[in-house]
This record gives sequence, structure tokens and C-alpha cells, in this order.
Amino acid sequence: MESKKEISRVVGGLRGEIEIPGDKSVSHRSVMLAGLCDTPVHITNFLHAADCLSTAAAMEALGVSVRWSDDATLDVTGRGFDGLTEPSGILDAGDSGTMLRLMMGLLAPQPFLSTFTGDAALYRRPMGRVITPLSQMGARIVGRAGGKYLPITVLPAETPLHGIEYKMPMASAQVKSAILLAGLRAGGETTVIEPFPSRDHTERMLRAFGAEIRQDGTRVSCRAVSKLSAPEAIEVPGDISSAAFWLVAASIIEGSDLLLKGVGVNPTRTGVLDVLCDMGANIELLNERESGGEPIADVRVRSAKLRGVSFGGAIIPRLIDEIPILAVAALFADGDTVISDAGELRVKETDRLHAVAVEYNKLAPCVEESEDGLVIHGGVKKIRHGSCFSYDDHRMAMSLAVAGAAGDGVTIENPECVDISYPSFYKTLTDLQ
Repeated sequence: MESKKEISRVVGGLRGEIEIPGDKSVSHRSVMLAGLCDTPVHITNFLHAADCLSTAAAMEALGVSVRWSDDATLDVTGRGFDGLTEPSGILDAGDSGTMLRLMMGLLAPQPFLSTFTGDAALYRRPMGRVITPLSQMGARIVGRAGGKYLPITVLPAETPLHGIEYKMPMASAQVKSAILLAGLRAGGETTVIEPFPSRDHTERMLRAFGAEIRQDGTRVSCRAVSKLSAPEAIEVPGDISSAAFWLVAASIIEGSDLLLKGVGVNPTRTGVLDVLCDMGANIELLNERESGGEPIADVRVRSAKLRGVSFGGAIIPRLIDEIPILAVAALFADGDTVISDAGELRVKETDRLHAVAVEYNKLAPCVEESEDGLVIHGGVKKIRHGSCFSYDDHRMAMSLAVAGAAGDGVTIENPECVDISYPSFYKTLTDLQ
């Protein structure tokens, strides 16, 4: 039987302070890289959600010590590159494309076999864009349906991996990261060239762990290292992708005034701030600082009158995950919002372009779907109550909740998928009213 969640209209605005959960991208990478070292790393504000827990469990299966103090604090002690051990069972990536793609790069140089599985949504997501460059480096990876889909097995390489220069057909932090992780144990130099800059969490963290990373525009290179040097501690910044739901909610719900604490404002991730400010949002960055190479700030957002905008091209990799919630902002903005060059959304947890068009039109019939984007005719007079499906996609569920809270409410089918990245989301929404 399908579960449902009823979201009511918010009257009087959202007010208060929110501690934003740890950044999902940084949480994944922190436990992976710590697991490649042989000294302990104390990690705080780790995102205790399904995706990142899949990564922690996989590292434990490879022989890494992971000890939890509480839900967001753990100590990780690895065994070095050469101390990882063959897992005794299948590694479960759950719904996490990040975990799967990065782990393929991490394990490609290893002299043992690893097999991955995942949930139904991950089985539908193609992995060829990672397997192709890793294979060019000498990795041996096999999978279902021509080798591009789960279940996927990383076999021991027959010869040591070698560095390559790989020109990526599209900007992707996951693909770039997988290649760089494999390059840490590959002969010669490994270089990735992107058409646009994607998020650079891997490069920043590799530097914090002592790896030599060279960047020249969209060109990133690394060489093999004998070992990584672990920092004693990593504080994971708050995830701007999670903060985005509150940025939009406070902007479109009249009378709102929120302070979002400790948000990561890495420039490769702040496209959502740029677009919202272009739309007329009232956003301030306060108490700007840095931790572990990642810039952090407190973000104040108050309700504002929004206007439609057009965006695409180079900014898309900086906000690809935030497009569903930006589309909610567009419903309430005066004029049209045109989103282009976002075809990558068709191979996320679901086809997010299609999901947005279908579900948002149940609340306000104003969304047109194109091959690689959306056109949203904003300034809708009434966002009516509707029953909408989450597609078991955490970002769709939270975006629909914000739309309902700003409109006449919404019933969300299969709402529990928010546990993938933001388990406390619904409670926080209630507490702020």
C-alpha cells in the first residue's frame, strides 16, 4: 500500500533558524578518502541519510574502520591504498549514483573483485559514461545490458592502470571524480577536460589529503601518489541542495524570514543563488568562513516578489540538482521562466523534466516540457490542491511539498524518499510555521 503525506498551506510565513544537514557530495567523499588513509579522520556534520550510509557501509565492507559517535559524527580509519580487502558480499549502492560511480573509480586499480547492486531506480541509470574512460585506463568492468547497467562487477585489472587525457562530452562531477580517483593509482598523468566547470569537491578534498591536483580552466590533472595524508578532522558544510528548498520556500511564502546556518557556498554549487537573485530574491550571505577547503556561510532569506528568467549553458552544472525547486519558484514568479540545456535531468533518480511537467501541471497547468528543459508560464493566480506522485525521488517530493505549502496544499504519494538526503525535512517544515 502506498504511503501519503499531506502538506497544508502555510499562513503567516516561515520563520526561524535551520541547521542545514551535511552536504551529500562532501559526505560521500570524506568517508571514501579517509578510508584510503591509514590514520584516523574525525568527521562531523556527516549526512546521516540513505545515500551516504551506503558509502560508509561499502567502505566498512572493504576493511575500513567506521565508528559512530552519533548520527552525524564518525571516526574513519583506513588501511591505505594497498590495505583494502575484497568484500565478502555484494556492495549495495541503494539509490546513490554518486556512490556507485565514485566507488568504481576508487576500486578500478584494486587487485580484487567487487560487485555492485542497487535499488530499482539505480538499475535504470546508465553507467557507460564512467565505464568508458575507466576502461580506457585499463580497468575491467562488466555489467548487464551491454555492460552499462547494474549489477556491475569491477574485476582485477590485468595490468596496472595508466593515465589518460579524457575530453568529457558533458560536464559531470561524478565522472570527473571517478577518473581522478582511479588516476591516484595510475601510471603517468591523468587529465580530465570538461566543456563547463562542474562541482569541484573532489579536487578540493584531494588537495586537503595531500594529492597534487593541477587545474587550468576546465582542465584538471593528477598523478599517482604512494599514499594520502589524512587531515585530523573534516567538518562537512551544510548542503546547498538541501538549503535550496528553504531558499525558495521563504522567497515565495509571504511573511517568511529564515536564517540557514552553515551552508556550503562553493562557487561550483551556487548557481541556485545566482538564479534566485536574478529573479529578485532577498538573500544575504553572513558570517562567511572556510572549513576543509570549502567556503561556508550563514544565509538569510526573506520573502520577495519574483520575476521569470531564462538560464542554461554553463550555469547548469552549478545547479542541476536544484532545477525541480527552481521550477517551483518559477510558478510564483511574474512572467516566463525558460530552462534549457538540462537534458541530464532525464537520467537522474527519475526523468525529472517529465516528472516536473506532469506533477506541477496538476497544481497549476502552466509547465511545458522540451527536449532538454522546461518553459514555465509564471504568475499563476492559484496553486490548487492536488495529489502528486514523488516518483520515489527525494528532490521531487521536497519540491512538491514547498509548492503545496505556498499554494493550497498537496498530497504527496510515496513521501518517505526524502530519507535519501533530508530525513528531517517534513518535521522542519512543520516546526518553522
